[in-house]
Amino acid sequence: MEISLARTFLEIVTAGSFLRAAGRLHVTQTAVSARVRALEELLGRRLFVRNKSGASLTAAGEQFLRHAQTLVQSWERARQQVAVPAGRRALATVGCELSLWDPLMPDWLMWMRHAAPQLALRAEVGAPGSLLAQIAEGTLDIAVVYAPHERPGLRIELLIEDRLVMVTTSRRDRSPRATDYIFVDWGPEFAAQHQLAFPDLSNAGVFVGLGPLGREYLLAAGGCGYLRLSAVRRHLESGRMRAVEGAPEFLQTAYAVYSAGADANIVTPALVGLRHVAGEVPRSRSRPGARTEGVAASRRTDSARRRARSRARSRERP
Repeated sequence: MEISLARTFLEIVTAGSFLRAAGRLHVTQTAVSARVRALEELLGRRLFVRNKSGASLTAAGEQFLRHAQTLVQSWERARQQVAVPAGRRALATVGCELSLWDPLMPDWLMWMRHAAPQLALRAEVGAPGSLLAQIAEGTLDIAVVYAPHERPGLRIELLIEDRLVMVTTSRRDRSPRATDYIFVDWGPEFAAQHQLAFPDLSNAGVFVGLGPLGREYLLAAGGCGYLRLSAVRRHLESGRMRAVEGAPEFLQTAYAVYSAGADANIVTPALVGLRHVAGEVPRSRSRPGARTEGVAASRRTDSARRRARSRARSRERP
């Protein structure tokens, strides 16, 4: 069976219709229909029921779903593994959402270099939808994203519980002003909460769609804005930034997503590394005698932190 038939089948399942699947595959709807007919003839079973709202799986289609995922993932793993560099046993591929890569991915690469030298490494950043699609296809082993959508055959693990804190380069205690405020886009949930807390800052003079870019701009030009605590901790400790006292904080969680049928020899060490750097980065970057001005002011009360952690874990799926 051609792998393209299984890929097309999975794309229809994800998209919910032949038309949308055709758009994602960059082929005509006629080509998609022809592939499905060829697949149904090979299996001797009807796989989809088409209706006005799209396409749904038959009982046979439900049975074939798991096998289609295994076929595509096995093919992609085989294609990648035959290109493994000399001296390495296998290739570990990890993708990360754009605003999450710093400092997670550089630290993960360094950890893996020393802890798992038998593995070749490939790291990339991208949009969450694309990363999850690559997990389903088998071209990625693990994706780190903020809000993964549940898909059949995927496992989702809570990896990061970070906080968005308002930081400033100003030495003076004053309320944030729109003229020197940098709005960093942390997603629709943050935007809604931010609007309620700071309606006067909704029209900030600078809008940035990437956290690391917002941080570097703030350091260079000055001002204030919301950034991830793990990404600015060293600047708080050095005094280049300080937390705005009394400003609300927002919990930000991220998840590691991988296939239920993934190769444990690859995924296990990669996950161990991600867990390690996700949990140890703040502590490993603390230095004896370093300034912690603003860090204490940015901490939640114990009860608030427990409530936030409980809400985050409720989103985790097995």
